Amino acid sequence: MINLNGKLFSASDVSISPYNRGLLYGDAVFETLRISSGKILFWEDHYLRLMASMRILRMEIPMDFTMEYLQEQVLNTASASFGNAAALKSRITVFRNEGGLYTPDELSVSYIITVGELDTPFYLINQQEFEVELFKDHYVNSGLLSTIKSNNKIVHVLGGIYAKENGYQNCLLLNEHKMVVEALNGNLFLVSGKTIKTPPITDGCLRGIIRKQLLDLAKQLPEYTFVEETISPFELQKADELFITNVASGIQPITKYRKKVYQTEVAKELITKLNVKMRLS
Repeated sequence: MINLNGKLFSASDVSISPYNRGLLYGDAVFETLRISSGKILFWEDHYLRLMASMRILRMEIPMDFTMEYLQEQVLNTASASFGNAAALKSRITVFRNEGGLYTPDELSVSYIITVGELDTPFYLINQQEFEVELFKDHYVNSGLLSTIKSNNKIVHVLGGIYAKENGYQNCLLLNEHKMVVEALNGNLFLVSGKTIKTPPITDGCLRGIIRKQLLDLAKQLPEYTFVEETISPFELQKADELFITNVASGIQPITKYRKKVYQTEVAKELITKLNVKMRLS
């Protein structure tokens, strides 16, 4: 089922207007959610990021766009689509209503909610080989717009094509200063000894939800030092571990970058902590 502005339709009954501004200009933002046993994980963080993204894009936020209202819409769509399924993935896409060219005629918005199934209600470590490479054809700009989940993801799309054509499982993206920013589908963490580093938001990485959860967990892990610092490409092969975080898969260890093969022990420890936090949140 598809939720369009609070009404449920079958997917075959929903069509997109050729004048949709999300299609024409990428004038849209979105949130990807994980639903476990009827509960949206870290919902407050997702909601606040969505509201911040809409404000940055100068979208008009409807009066009924409360945290409770959108939560209800997501869960109703999930229930109508998959009943009591234990693990689901949902996406809220908010787009500015059609009208105008680059300059919109109005700032009001519409939204679409879609839902799909996941294999497990908890995060599991992927034990398969996961090799990455740098994507250097295009760069992520380190400005504010790169930190939100907008529909302008063409660099990530091209990076995904490059990875597929060359047999990599993912690519790492660089900003205009040629510093490592993130992976195609999540934030990057680098482990060196007892230091766990991730690029700062000012470098242009996504303001990720799982990134935030791990930085919050730092208070419970005194044996590690978490830092937000710029990561140079030269640091990658010196690291003990690299891993990617996103709300769908949790933590994805990188097993190989060029000639370097990485450990996965810290990623395994952190995903256990993340699952505990997920149950308590």
